[in-house]
Amino acid sequence: MSSCSEASEPRGRPSVTKTQGTGRQLAPALGYLGSRQKHSLPDLPYDYGALEPHINAQIMQLHHSKHHAAYVNNLNVTEEKYQEALAKGDVTAQIALQPALKFNGGGHINHSIFWTNLSPNGGGEPKGELLEAIKRDFGSFEKFKEKLTAASVGVQGSGWGWLGFNKERGQLQIAACPNQDPLQGTTGLIPLLGIDVWEHAYYLQYKNVRPDYLKAIWNVINWENVTERYMACKK
Repeated sequence: MSSCSEASEPRGRPSVTKTQGTGRQLAPALGYLGSRQKHSLPDLPYDYGALEPHINAQIMQLHHSKHHAAYVNNLNVTEEKYQEALAKGDVTAQIALQPALKFNGGGHINHSIFWTNLSPNGGGEPKGELLEAIKRDFGSFEKFKEKLTAASVGVQGSGWGWLGFNKERGQLQIAACPNQDPLQGTTGLIPLLGIDVWEHAYYLQYKNVRPDYLKAIWNVINWENVTERYMACKK
């Protein structure tokens, strides 16, 4: 599977899951052959209809209770099979399970971030250090919006648009990822804001017009959550 591609170089309530925030936590977790706590579907911090009219309740219910739930269930099944393969020393089976681990693990990680990135009280612009960092690395908030929107529109087929933090450079960076590839596990960027551009995230309301969905989603971005993620990864 292809790795996430960088879409733009800079100019110069997180969910309670053991995979949240980083794909790199998956591999060590698989190394334990004893009792393992299964992953679970996190509750949304708002009602399914809370993001209307920008994202309707039907989409949110299906997206959360069906699609995200399927990633969680399939991740648990895959990890059980992986543990069995480890116990048997079956390297071939371990390798064969990697695509399912990446896809379902990534789906769980990505959606766990996505729900907290949204809020019925969202929209507008961030404040403080995050806004200053956006201006520093992209020129202005409007230019940042244009670049992240363009990266998200440009995803071929299914995938995600991301604002990430490059810890080595100390800079914000935009990237686009195919399928359910987790940002940190495939690029090293720490995820701050993810925009799901799989059709199940918008088709029932916006049909195949992805740009209309992307225009609407800015009205429900939870900048407090994005700022919390930014401040945490700077420590």
